Amino acid sequence: MTISSLGIILQSATSQGVVWALLAIGVFLTYRILDIADLTAKGSFPLGGGIAAVAITNGFSPWTATLFGFGGGILAGLVSGILHTKLKIPALLAGIITMTGLYSVTSRVMNAPNIALLGEETVFSPLEKMGLSNINATIIVGALFSLFVIFLLFLFFRTELGLAIRSTGDNIEMSEANGINTDNMKMIGYMISNGCISLSGALIAQNNSFADLNSGVGTIVIGLASIIIAEVIFRNKSLLFRLFTVVLGAIVYRFILAIVFEFDVEPADSKIASAIVLVLCLSLGQFRGKLHSKKKINGGVAK
Repeated sequence: MTISSLGIILQSATSQGVVWALLAIGVFLTYRILDIADLTAKGSFPLGGGIAAVAITNGFSPWTATLFGFGGGILAGLVSGILHTKLKIPALLAGIITMTGLYSVTSRVMNAPNIALLGEETVFSPLEKMGLSNINATIIVGALFSLFVIFLLFLFFRTELGLAIRSTGDNIEMSEANGINTDNMKMIGYMISNGCISLSGALIAQNNSFADLNSGVGTIVIGLASIIIAEVIFRNKSLLFRLFTVVLGAIVYRFILAIVFEFDVEPADSKIASAIVLVLCLSLGQFRGKLHSKKKINGGVAK
């Protein structure tokens, strides 16, 4: 593998990473901020892509279609939030229920297993018409979307409402004791999280030139792998910096996958190759912790 080929792989991984990063940010919000394992992502991701594809093929502008996809994710998050907070269904089960129901909802919305967007106007089209390649257009648009979302989240989590959501995730008992309606905070967190995930689905559907009903497979683990990679590389950082590192984690994860697939992996073996990469990524934190412990022990012995 030459340096030039590595450069091409890195460029491709970056283009994919910046659009998948919105999914990782969405997972980060529930997994790290709210301390909830939400599986709604598997349903809200294809929902966002499906809504955007249907809207585009029906004459809506790609920007409006992308906004519709984002809105679909917000509604999906609201359903999971209601199931968990009002009906007192455990978070994991609430996500599974919503995810299962969303498969039928997305199927109804799309009215087909997949929708082709070849020849349709997308959010990437203006830059491609200016002469940029699809990869470069994806990097620019994906980076702008990611930066915009991070900026809005940073401002939001500095407000009273945002701080209440963070407090709910940090210590729910103390938050309730201070008069915070933790159920409402969870619902808002669910909605923002799945809105980001659906936004990622809408962008990826346009980037791939098709929306697929089964595109949500593996979304949770992709998001978690991106988060873990980011936390292994950068630890104990501020919220703003952590959001940026999640984007970097998504790029690194796509780069690792691209390297693996360079070794002539058979199509039938692609899933197990992805699974092995995920196991390695999710194990990085434990390996780093053990290494850090050994260094402390050795340092103590040396003294």
